[in-house]
Amino acid sequence: MPSSQPQPQPPLINSLVHFLFSIATTILLYLISLGPIPQHVGFVMDGNRRYARGLGKKVSEGHGEGFTALKRTLEICLRLRIRVVSVYAFAIDNFNREENEVSALMRLAKDRLSELCQHGELLEEYGVQIKFIGQTSLFPPDVQQAIKEMEEMTAGHTNGVLNVCSPYSSRDEITTSIKDSIKSINNGELTKDEITSKDIYDKLGTSKAISEVNPGLFQRPNESGKLDILVRTSDVKRLSDFMMWQASEDTQLHFVKTFWPEFGLSDMIPILLGWQQKQWIKQLGWG
Repeated sequence: MPSSQPQPQPPLINSLVHFLFSIATTILLYLISLGPIPQHVGFVMDGNRRYARGLGKKVSEGHGEGFTALKRTLEICLRLRIRVVSVYAFAIDNFNREENEVSALMRLAKDRLSELCQHGELLEEYGVQIKFIGQTSLFPPDVQQAIKEMEEMTAGHTNGVLNVCSPYSSRDEITTSIKDSIKSINNGELTKDEITSKDIYDKLGTSKAISEVNPGLFQRPNESGKLDILVRTSDVKRLSDFMMWQASEDTQLHFVKTFWPEFGLSDMIPILLGWQQKQWIKQLGWG
């Protein structure tokens, strides 16, 4: 009786399919690059745990596949010359999760940072600098060391920024910015009457990261760091304390059903096309 198991494809066919997909992707991204391109895109990478549990995998495996999705998505953004990408990697509140999961996340963070240090071709090719935004002092010493090495390795890159928000909350970022503004007053750099919302905004972690990497990175210098697109995966419709100030009235919000480990080109293309359509409508004065 013939087996009902699907037969594996010969290596030659697999290679051909991969080659054709690569060509199609290149053409598609080139066509998109002919239109307006967002300068800053943010991602709330949600759904790793539900993805893993739905497939009967360990939660740590879900987080590992989530890192693979990050590399995949980052490459799409960099090929399109999106200059700033910010990802919500670890919330400060996540330290309240079960101890074994937090420990697994710390090990994963260290391992993946080491992997990026050893294989940083993508960051090197596109000249992207990594910046960690948040209270990194809360991490174990070995993770802090891995972060330091990662930032030092990419310190000379000035073509783009990958903001890894970890451990992060928007409230903490704004609070830190206000404290820095108070220090400026105490140091005599400003008076309290001179402080404006722009002064506080410029001291946000994301704004400082862009300024440190390349002050001319943003084509809109007065709006440095503002989000053009904010994507949250796994169909959860909330921002979860991520970039509340940077998400302005012009930020396009997308809540997609896909779990983060499965997120990729087929999810990203409609988001980019929708953003471009709105820019064209705005330029024509129709909206």
